[in-house]
Amino acid sequence: MSVEGRIDTMRRQDWEQVREIYIEGLETRNASFELEPPSWEEWDRRHHQECRLVYREGDRVLGWAALSPTSARRVYRGVAEVSIYIRKGQLRKGLGRKLLRALVECSEEKGFWTLQGGIFPENVASIKLHEECGFRLVGRREKVGQHFGVWRDTVILERRSKKVGIE
Repeated sequence: MSVEGRIDTMRRQDWEQVREIYIEGLETRNASFELEPPSWEEWDRRHHQECRLVYREGDRVLGWAALSPTSARRVYRGVAEVSIYIRKGQLRKGLGRKLLRALVECSEEKGFWTLQGGIFPENVASIKLHEECGFRLVGRREKVGQHFGVWRDTVILERRSKKVGIE
């Protein structure tokens, strides 16, 4: 079942819906090490200004994707970490694939050559989504952090552009 909507640029006024979707992800305990959502100001500061996308159906945001820096060092300016979240009740409808593909396209237009994601191994759907969009598994970080008192691993996936930085 597909949803009729469109990919759009995230606007400041989308924040409350973006935050709601982020909270739903946090509640699964398989989306992030974070325990609570940041303020808009903190989120805005942590993410690149480019490639902030939402999947919009009318005025309703059904999912979002954004990029954050992996390092402040200039050599890594073209490397970004992917965040993608889909509203509960909208999973397995193709929104994630549409959003992630649009994020990849936007990232290449903006000069990013590598995208990476750190995903809990239990989040099989997210791993599969990334692999379907050209990401490959590059490693596993064992017991990298505690989450609700339990040491958790993350798997690292990356996508190297075939368009940017190939000279």
